[in-house]
Amino acid sequence: MRDLNHLSEIFHSYDTYLIDLWGVMHNGISLNPKAIEVVQNLSENSKKIVFLSNAPRPSSKVIEFLKRMKMDDKFLSKVITSGEAAMHAINQNKFGKKFYHLGPSRDQSIFEKELENK
Repeated sequence: MRDLNHLSEIFHSYDTYLIDLWGVMHNGISLNPKAIEVVQNLSENSKKIVFLSNAPRPSSKVIEFLKRMKMDDKFLSKVITSGEAAMHAINQNKFGKKFYHLGPSRDQSIFEKELENK
């Protein structure tokens, strides 16, 4: 794997870009204007964008957070969180029927998603 100096070096080689949120798109307080510019450019060139987060919350909670930071809705159709992946695994009994959540109570929203869909 070679070092990448600028996205323009590989821009036309890929259809989809997986982009981390924390530290790339925002710092927890505000959006990164240069990163937003890149995402806008990718979007204008019909590139697919998937945002990834290791947040232990449903994707909808992360999307709400990004909207509060004024991220444009048009970029928020594909946001995937580790919390969302865990929630799906739990709902499908992928790892058994009984589990224990070891984490802060603020992350209990991961268990509310199933109720929202019913």
